[in-house]
Amino acid sequence: MARRTYESDGLNVETADDVDELVADKRQGWRANAAKARRRQRRYKKRLTNEIRYQSGITNDGEQS
Repeated sequence: MARRTYESDGLNVETADDVDELVADKRQGWRANAAKARRRQRRYKKRLTNEIRYQSGITNDGEQS
């Protein structure tokens, strides 16, 4: 079984491709359908992206604080 994705994994991301490799749905086979699995993956990626932005100090306006 794959490891669940955590926000702290954002420290290991250096390129955008790393996010795709890092995000893994632990319960992919258990999802009711493919649409729900894709939605869950988007949520994982969004949470990870927000954590990367938080760690780097980038605000919603694109400016560094």
